[in-house]
Amino acid sequence: MNSINRIALVTGAGTGVGKRTTLLLWEAGYSVVLAGRRIEPLQQLIQDAGVPDSRTLIMSTDISDPQAVSALFAATEAKFGRLDVLFNNAGVNIPTLPLEKISYEQLRTVFDTCVTGTFLCTQQAFRMMKAQNPRGGRIINNGSLSAQKPRLNTAAYTTAKHAITGLTKSTALDGRAFDIACGQIDIGNAETDMTANMKNGVLQPNGNLIAEPTIDAEHIAQAVLYMANLPLDVNVPFMTVMATQMPFMGRG
Repeated sequence: MNSINRIALVTGAGTGVGKRTTLLLWEAGYSVVLAGRRIEPLQQLIQDAGVPDSRTLIMSTDISDPQAVSALFAATEAKFGRLDVLFNNAGVNIPTLPLEKISYEQLRTVFDTCVTGTFLCTQQAFRMMKAQNPRGGRIINNGSLSAQKPRLNTAAYTTAKHAITGLTKSTALDGRAFDIACGQIDIGNAETDMTANMKNGVLQPNGNLIAEPTIDAEHIAQAVLYMANLPLDVNVPFMTVMATQMPFMGRG
């Protein structure tokens, strides 16, 4: 599909997978809306990439705040007139803890961004895509391998990511009549700041501490671009991209 003049919005665009995906979308001809909590990494990314103002929009956005999300999508519509792709990438985690030691505040931290924020962005994108002409678009959710199998002592994050799987399925079903496709990419050990300590060892279910391999985030960005470029009568509901040697099958 021709990506020239197509509009994408990436949450968590300033670092990691979001940053790599944003760069690849620009290279492919998309105009991109960058959303993130901190404005400085977004500004630096645009400056380093040398992208003209006509092909980008940056917004400091707390996606757990309904008003901030509404403002993000209103600004997107005001500048570009439509939205073709939403990559729900933003997420947060907490340190590994036994289930009974996770505080309410920690639980809210994970759920507010990973679940509520993703839902709010999906809802706003759905409204735009349903009403625009030509109608329709694609929503891609960052699910994580934790949407399939838990890691030890990650009950909050695992529960949140399982909720994303439910949202993906509901969005795909509800969007079917309006040419809105929704898919999910479950990522295993992309090399980002969040996985930096994996090379030092990750606690496994058998009690062993094992260093886990990581993969270049470029592979994830390429997978997102593949999904984004599909025509709307084709969907990839779920895709898993992971380090081959990581202990995922059976989780150890």
